[in-house]
Amino acid sequence: MKLTVDLKNCYGISELVHEFDFNVTNSYAIYAPNGFMKTSFSKTFDDLAKRRETKDLIFPDREPSRFIKNDTGNDIAPDSVFVVEPYNADFSSDKTSLLLVNNDVKKKYDEALNDIADKQSALLGKLKQLSGLTGRTVTPETEILKCFGKRTLAELMESLDEKIKDSTLTQLSTVVYAEVFNEKTLGLLDSGEITDQLEEYIQKYNELVSKSDVLSKQFNHYSATTVNKQLKDNGFFEAKHTVNLRTKDGMKEITTADELAGKIEEERNKILTDKELASKFDAIDKKIQNAELRKFRDYLFDNQHILPYLKDYKQLQKELWISYLVDQKEFYGQFLEAYRASKVTIEEAVQQANNERTEWEGVVEAFNKRFSVPFKMSVSNQDDVILKGTQPTISFKFSDVDGEGDVARESLLKVLSQGERRALYILNILFEIQTRIKQGAITILVIDDIADSFDYKNKYAIIEYLKDISASGKFFCLFLSHNFDFYRSISGRLGLKRECKLHATKSGRKLKLTKEKYQKNPFNHWKENLTTPAFCISAIPFVRNLAEYCGLNAEFIKLTSLLHIKAETDTLTLDNLCVIYRKILADKQQLTLNPPGKPVIDVINEEAESVFNAQEESVELEGKVVLSIVIRLIAEKHMIKVINNPTFVNSINENQTIKLLQEYKRLGLGDAQDVLTLEQVNLMTPENIHLNSFMYEPILDLGIAHLKNLYSDVKQLY
Repeated sequence: MKLTVDLKNCYGISELVHEFDFNVTNSYAIYAPNGFMKTSFSKTFDDLAKRRETKDLIFPDREPSRFIKNDTGNDIAPDSVFVVEPYNADFSSDKTSLLLVNNDVKKKYDEALNDIADKQSALLGKLKQLSGLTGRTVTPETEILKCFGKRTLAELMESLDEKIKDSTLTQLSTVVYAEVFNEKTLGLLDSGEITDQLEEYIQKYNELVSKSDVLSKQFNHYSATTVNKQLKDNGFFEAKHTVNLRTKDGMKEITTADELAGKIEEERNKILTDKELASKFDAIDKKIQNAELRKFRDYLFDNQHILPYLKDYKQLQKELWISYLVDQKEFYGQFLEAYRASKVTIEEAVQQANNERTEWEGVVEAFNKRFSVPFKMSVSNQDDVILKGTQPTISFKFSDVDGEGDVARESLLKVLSQGERRALYILNILFEIQTRIKQGAITILVIDDIADSFDYKNKYAIIEYLKDISASGKFFCLFLSHNFDFYRSISGRLGLKRECKLHATKSGRKLKLTKEKYQKNPFNHWKENLTTPAFCISAIPFVRNLAEYCGLNAEFIKLTSLLHIKAETDTLTLDNLCVIYRKILADKQQLTLNPPGKPVIDVINEEAESVFNAQEESVELEGKVVLSIVIRLIAEKHMIKVINNPTFVNSINENQTIKLLQEYKRLGLGDAQDVLTLEQVNLMTPENIHLNSFMYEPILDLGIAHLKNLYSDVKQLY
């Protein structure tokens, strides 16, 4: 894939056009000094990933333009981009749960649950029909669990097993739960307003039942109807059996189910049409003359047989549900059978999920081996994450020499050092990375100085991670850094090719990404090109170090004359320098520097002017070294002239710039601005000049614009 980036007025980027060819490599390293483009570049990609508009915060009137496309000209999908900030304490991967999933365990668990769910759905469908509870908030499941005080339907159904087995169908199964029980009726029944009226009705009802030829308090018409249905369903009368009823007129033989049903209905009507009982119902009716309760009152009028049960309405609620379940014994039995058959599978799956070693733990273990941190992490709800897909709850244990203890994440962040907090952030990034690897989709990964502020041990641990990520084949990586040491390390560890190591340069407001000039060690490049003036001058500090290490004192002194103002500074020629280079650099015996008689100081001044006048802001080391050398020479020449004390100057054997500045200030020479300029010279240039092969990164990280400004200021002194 080729990634085309065309940005205009995107935060700090005025203009940048570049094509990344991921067909050649899957990783690029980009070095950009502070203030060039790094944060703006990563923020623009983050906007794309999070579906935000990109803008110019400093100049909001400038029209932003963001085109990030693949080689087919299509926009890059937001989900395929992931930006890693240098540090974000609040970052937490929302994909972590995917690292905890064991598909085999979850499959068994889901199959068991699905079997139960199918049977439960069938049973609840029947209960919905019988109860009349068809709403979304109050359902048969929520209501029955509330009535019996149980947490799960399976738990309740299992507890009712014996009761359902021993129960027979009653007329209560025809009562519609929703008609009797709702928020208003329960409020009425709870208030006790009709308790006395119900009591009188029930007493009269029982009195009438006790006088019946057929019925009694223990064998009321509900019970009689149930018996009749059982006899009919089981072919009792078809087998020519009969039933004898003891009446006031003696025994009466019943030969058919219809005859028995007629006799029961006759007795029922005698009771319900009794004038005194009707007056008792009227008393109840008067208590519920409320528009919202009319439906309830009308239902009671048509179903007066449930009034005796309302005295203990909570028990009636339970009896209704039991009646429904008895009515639907087949569906109830199928649900209970499925639950019991799958219960063992579910329990085993939960146990296995708790004991499962997951990819999440693998990430944590690898992290602990590479980083040294005082905390341990675990998932306290691993079974729910694996089996139910819930978000993981991360628990932390903080440990020291005296032991360990549980700690909340917020508290942990308060006690961790900056490096340790960053390490925790890195771990959360790794969860996201590993999840994307597991999902298999290709991701454009933009990493913005992730190793910033880490010590060297952990910095190299991060580089090892980045190497693993690059090698996974699931990421197209753009590694951004303003730290040349880190940039060089990641380039080397990943074995990046020349075209994949880029430096950011500026020309006016236009930004470019160009191939790194040196590739490995800049000194090798200089040594092989000493006839080029810029490289010839830049090599002076390095060769001077070699002369010092090798005990070549005469050569060391001569080269020092090109870095500090000495007696020979203006007279040393290119031929003199060439002789020194040949003596110290064994493989440069054929070196010739032309024109031989030209003073080296003239070459230094010419190269400084060339660097100063260059329009492009590059990160090339030699330009910064040349400017640093000439800045210090000009500053020293100015101070020596103004101090005007040859004896003092000739007595300086070391730290010449510092001692000159101290004397300059002691004598009260120059104005405040002059002193400030000279202090900046002393602050900025020594490290740039006294560099070696191990520590040239700081000068690269310093933007050349600072040196150009200082060069301009110091020239005003002389």
